[in-house]
Amino acid sequence: MSEGSRGGSLAFGQVVIGPPGSGKTTYCHAMGEFLGRLGRSVAVVNLDPANEALPCPCALDIAELVTLPDVMASLGLGPNGGLLYCMEYLEANADWLRDRLQRLRGHYVLFDCPGQVELYTHHESLKNIFGQLAKWDFRLAAVHLVDSHYCTDPGKFISVLCTSLSTMLHVELPHVNVLSKMDLIEQYGKLAFNLDYYTEVLDLSYLVDHLASDPFFRNFRRLNEKLVEVIEDYSLVSFVPLNVQDKQSMRQVLQAVDKASGYSFGEREHRSLEALMSAAVGADFHFSSTLAVQEKYVQSQDKAVEEEVMDL
Repeated sequence: MSEGSRGGSLAFGQVVIGPPGSGKTTYCHAMGEFLGRLGRSVAVVNLDPANEALPCPCALDIAELVTLPDVMASLGLGPNGGLLYCMEYLEANADWLRDRLQRLRGHYVLFDCPGQVELYTHHESLKNIFGQLAKWDFRLAAVHLVDSHYCTDPGKFISVLCTSLSTMLHVELPHVNVLSKMDLIEQYGKLAFNLDYYTEVLDLSYLVDHLASDPFFRNFRRLNEKLVEVIEDYSLVSFVPLNVQDKQSMRQVLQAVDKASGYSFGEREHRSLEALMSAAVGADFHFSSTLAVQEKYVQSQDKAVEEEVMDL
C-alpha cells in the first residue's frame, strides 16, 4: 500500500500562514465556527510551538511533541532560532504527525501555523511538511493573512506584496492572500486609493508616484520601480478583504479558499449550479467582496469629516 493511500479518502483543509499579529489564530477560531454552522466537521490543528494562549481547544497541538520555551531553555536558542528548530524537529518526526492526523479523517482541517516569515519565504521544513500532507491525501490551500493597516503606508504595502509573492512561490500550494482586520482599517488612516486598488493590485506605478512625494522615498524611486516590475511581471498577487465579524466577508474568503483547494467542485455539500459557476469563473469574486467594505470605509471617512466640520 502506498504512503498516500494509507489514510483513505481525501481530506480538505487550510494552512493558515502569515506574519506575527496578522490574526491567524483568531481566523482559525472564527472560520472553524463558521464552517461548523455550515455543517462541516472541523478540526483545528495548532502547529505553532510558541502559541500558548489558544482561544479554544485544538484537536491536535504540536505542544504534545515540542514547545518553543523548552527548546530555548535546553538548547540556548533565541525565539527565531528556536522556532526554526521546532519546525525541523516536526519534519523529522513526521510519523508522529501522520498518526495523529489519522484520527481526524472525515474532518475539514485548519492548520494554525507559526508566525515567522522566514518559514514561508526560504526555510524548507514547513514546506516539506506541507508536501508530506499532500502525500497523505490532504488537499490544502494556503491562506496567507496580512494586516490591512499596511495599505495605509505605500512603502509597507510594496514590502507586503514582495513577501506575499515570495511566499506563494516558496510554499507551492494553491494560495489565497487575505487582508485581515478590515473592520479596523478606518482607524489606521486614509487610503491613498480605493480599496479595490489594493485588493486587485492594480497599476502599481501610481503607488511609486505616491511614494515619490515623500522626500525619504524619493531617493529610492528606482529601487521601488524595480520591485514593482517584479510583482507585476509575475501577476500573481491579489487579496481578499476579511472581517471575521462579518458573515458575508467570511463567505467570500471561504469561497476563494474552496475554489483554490478544489473543495467547491466536490460532492460533500449540496451546491446549486449558480454557486458552481461562480466558483469556476469567479464572476462575483473580488468586486462583491470589496464593495461592502469600501462602502463602510467611505462612510466612516465621511463621518470623520463631518465631525471635524462640526468642531470648527
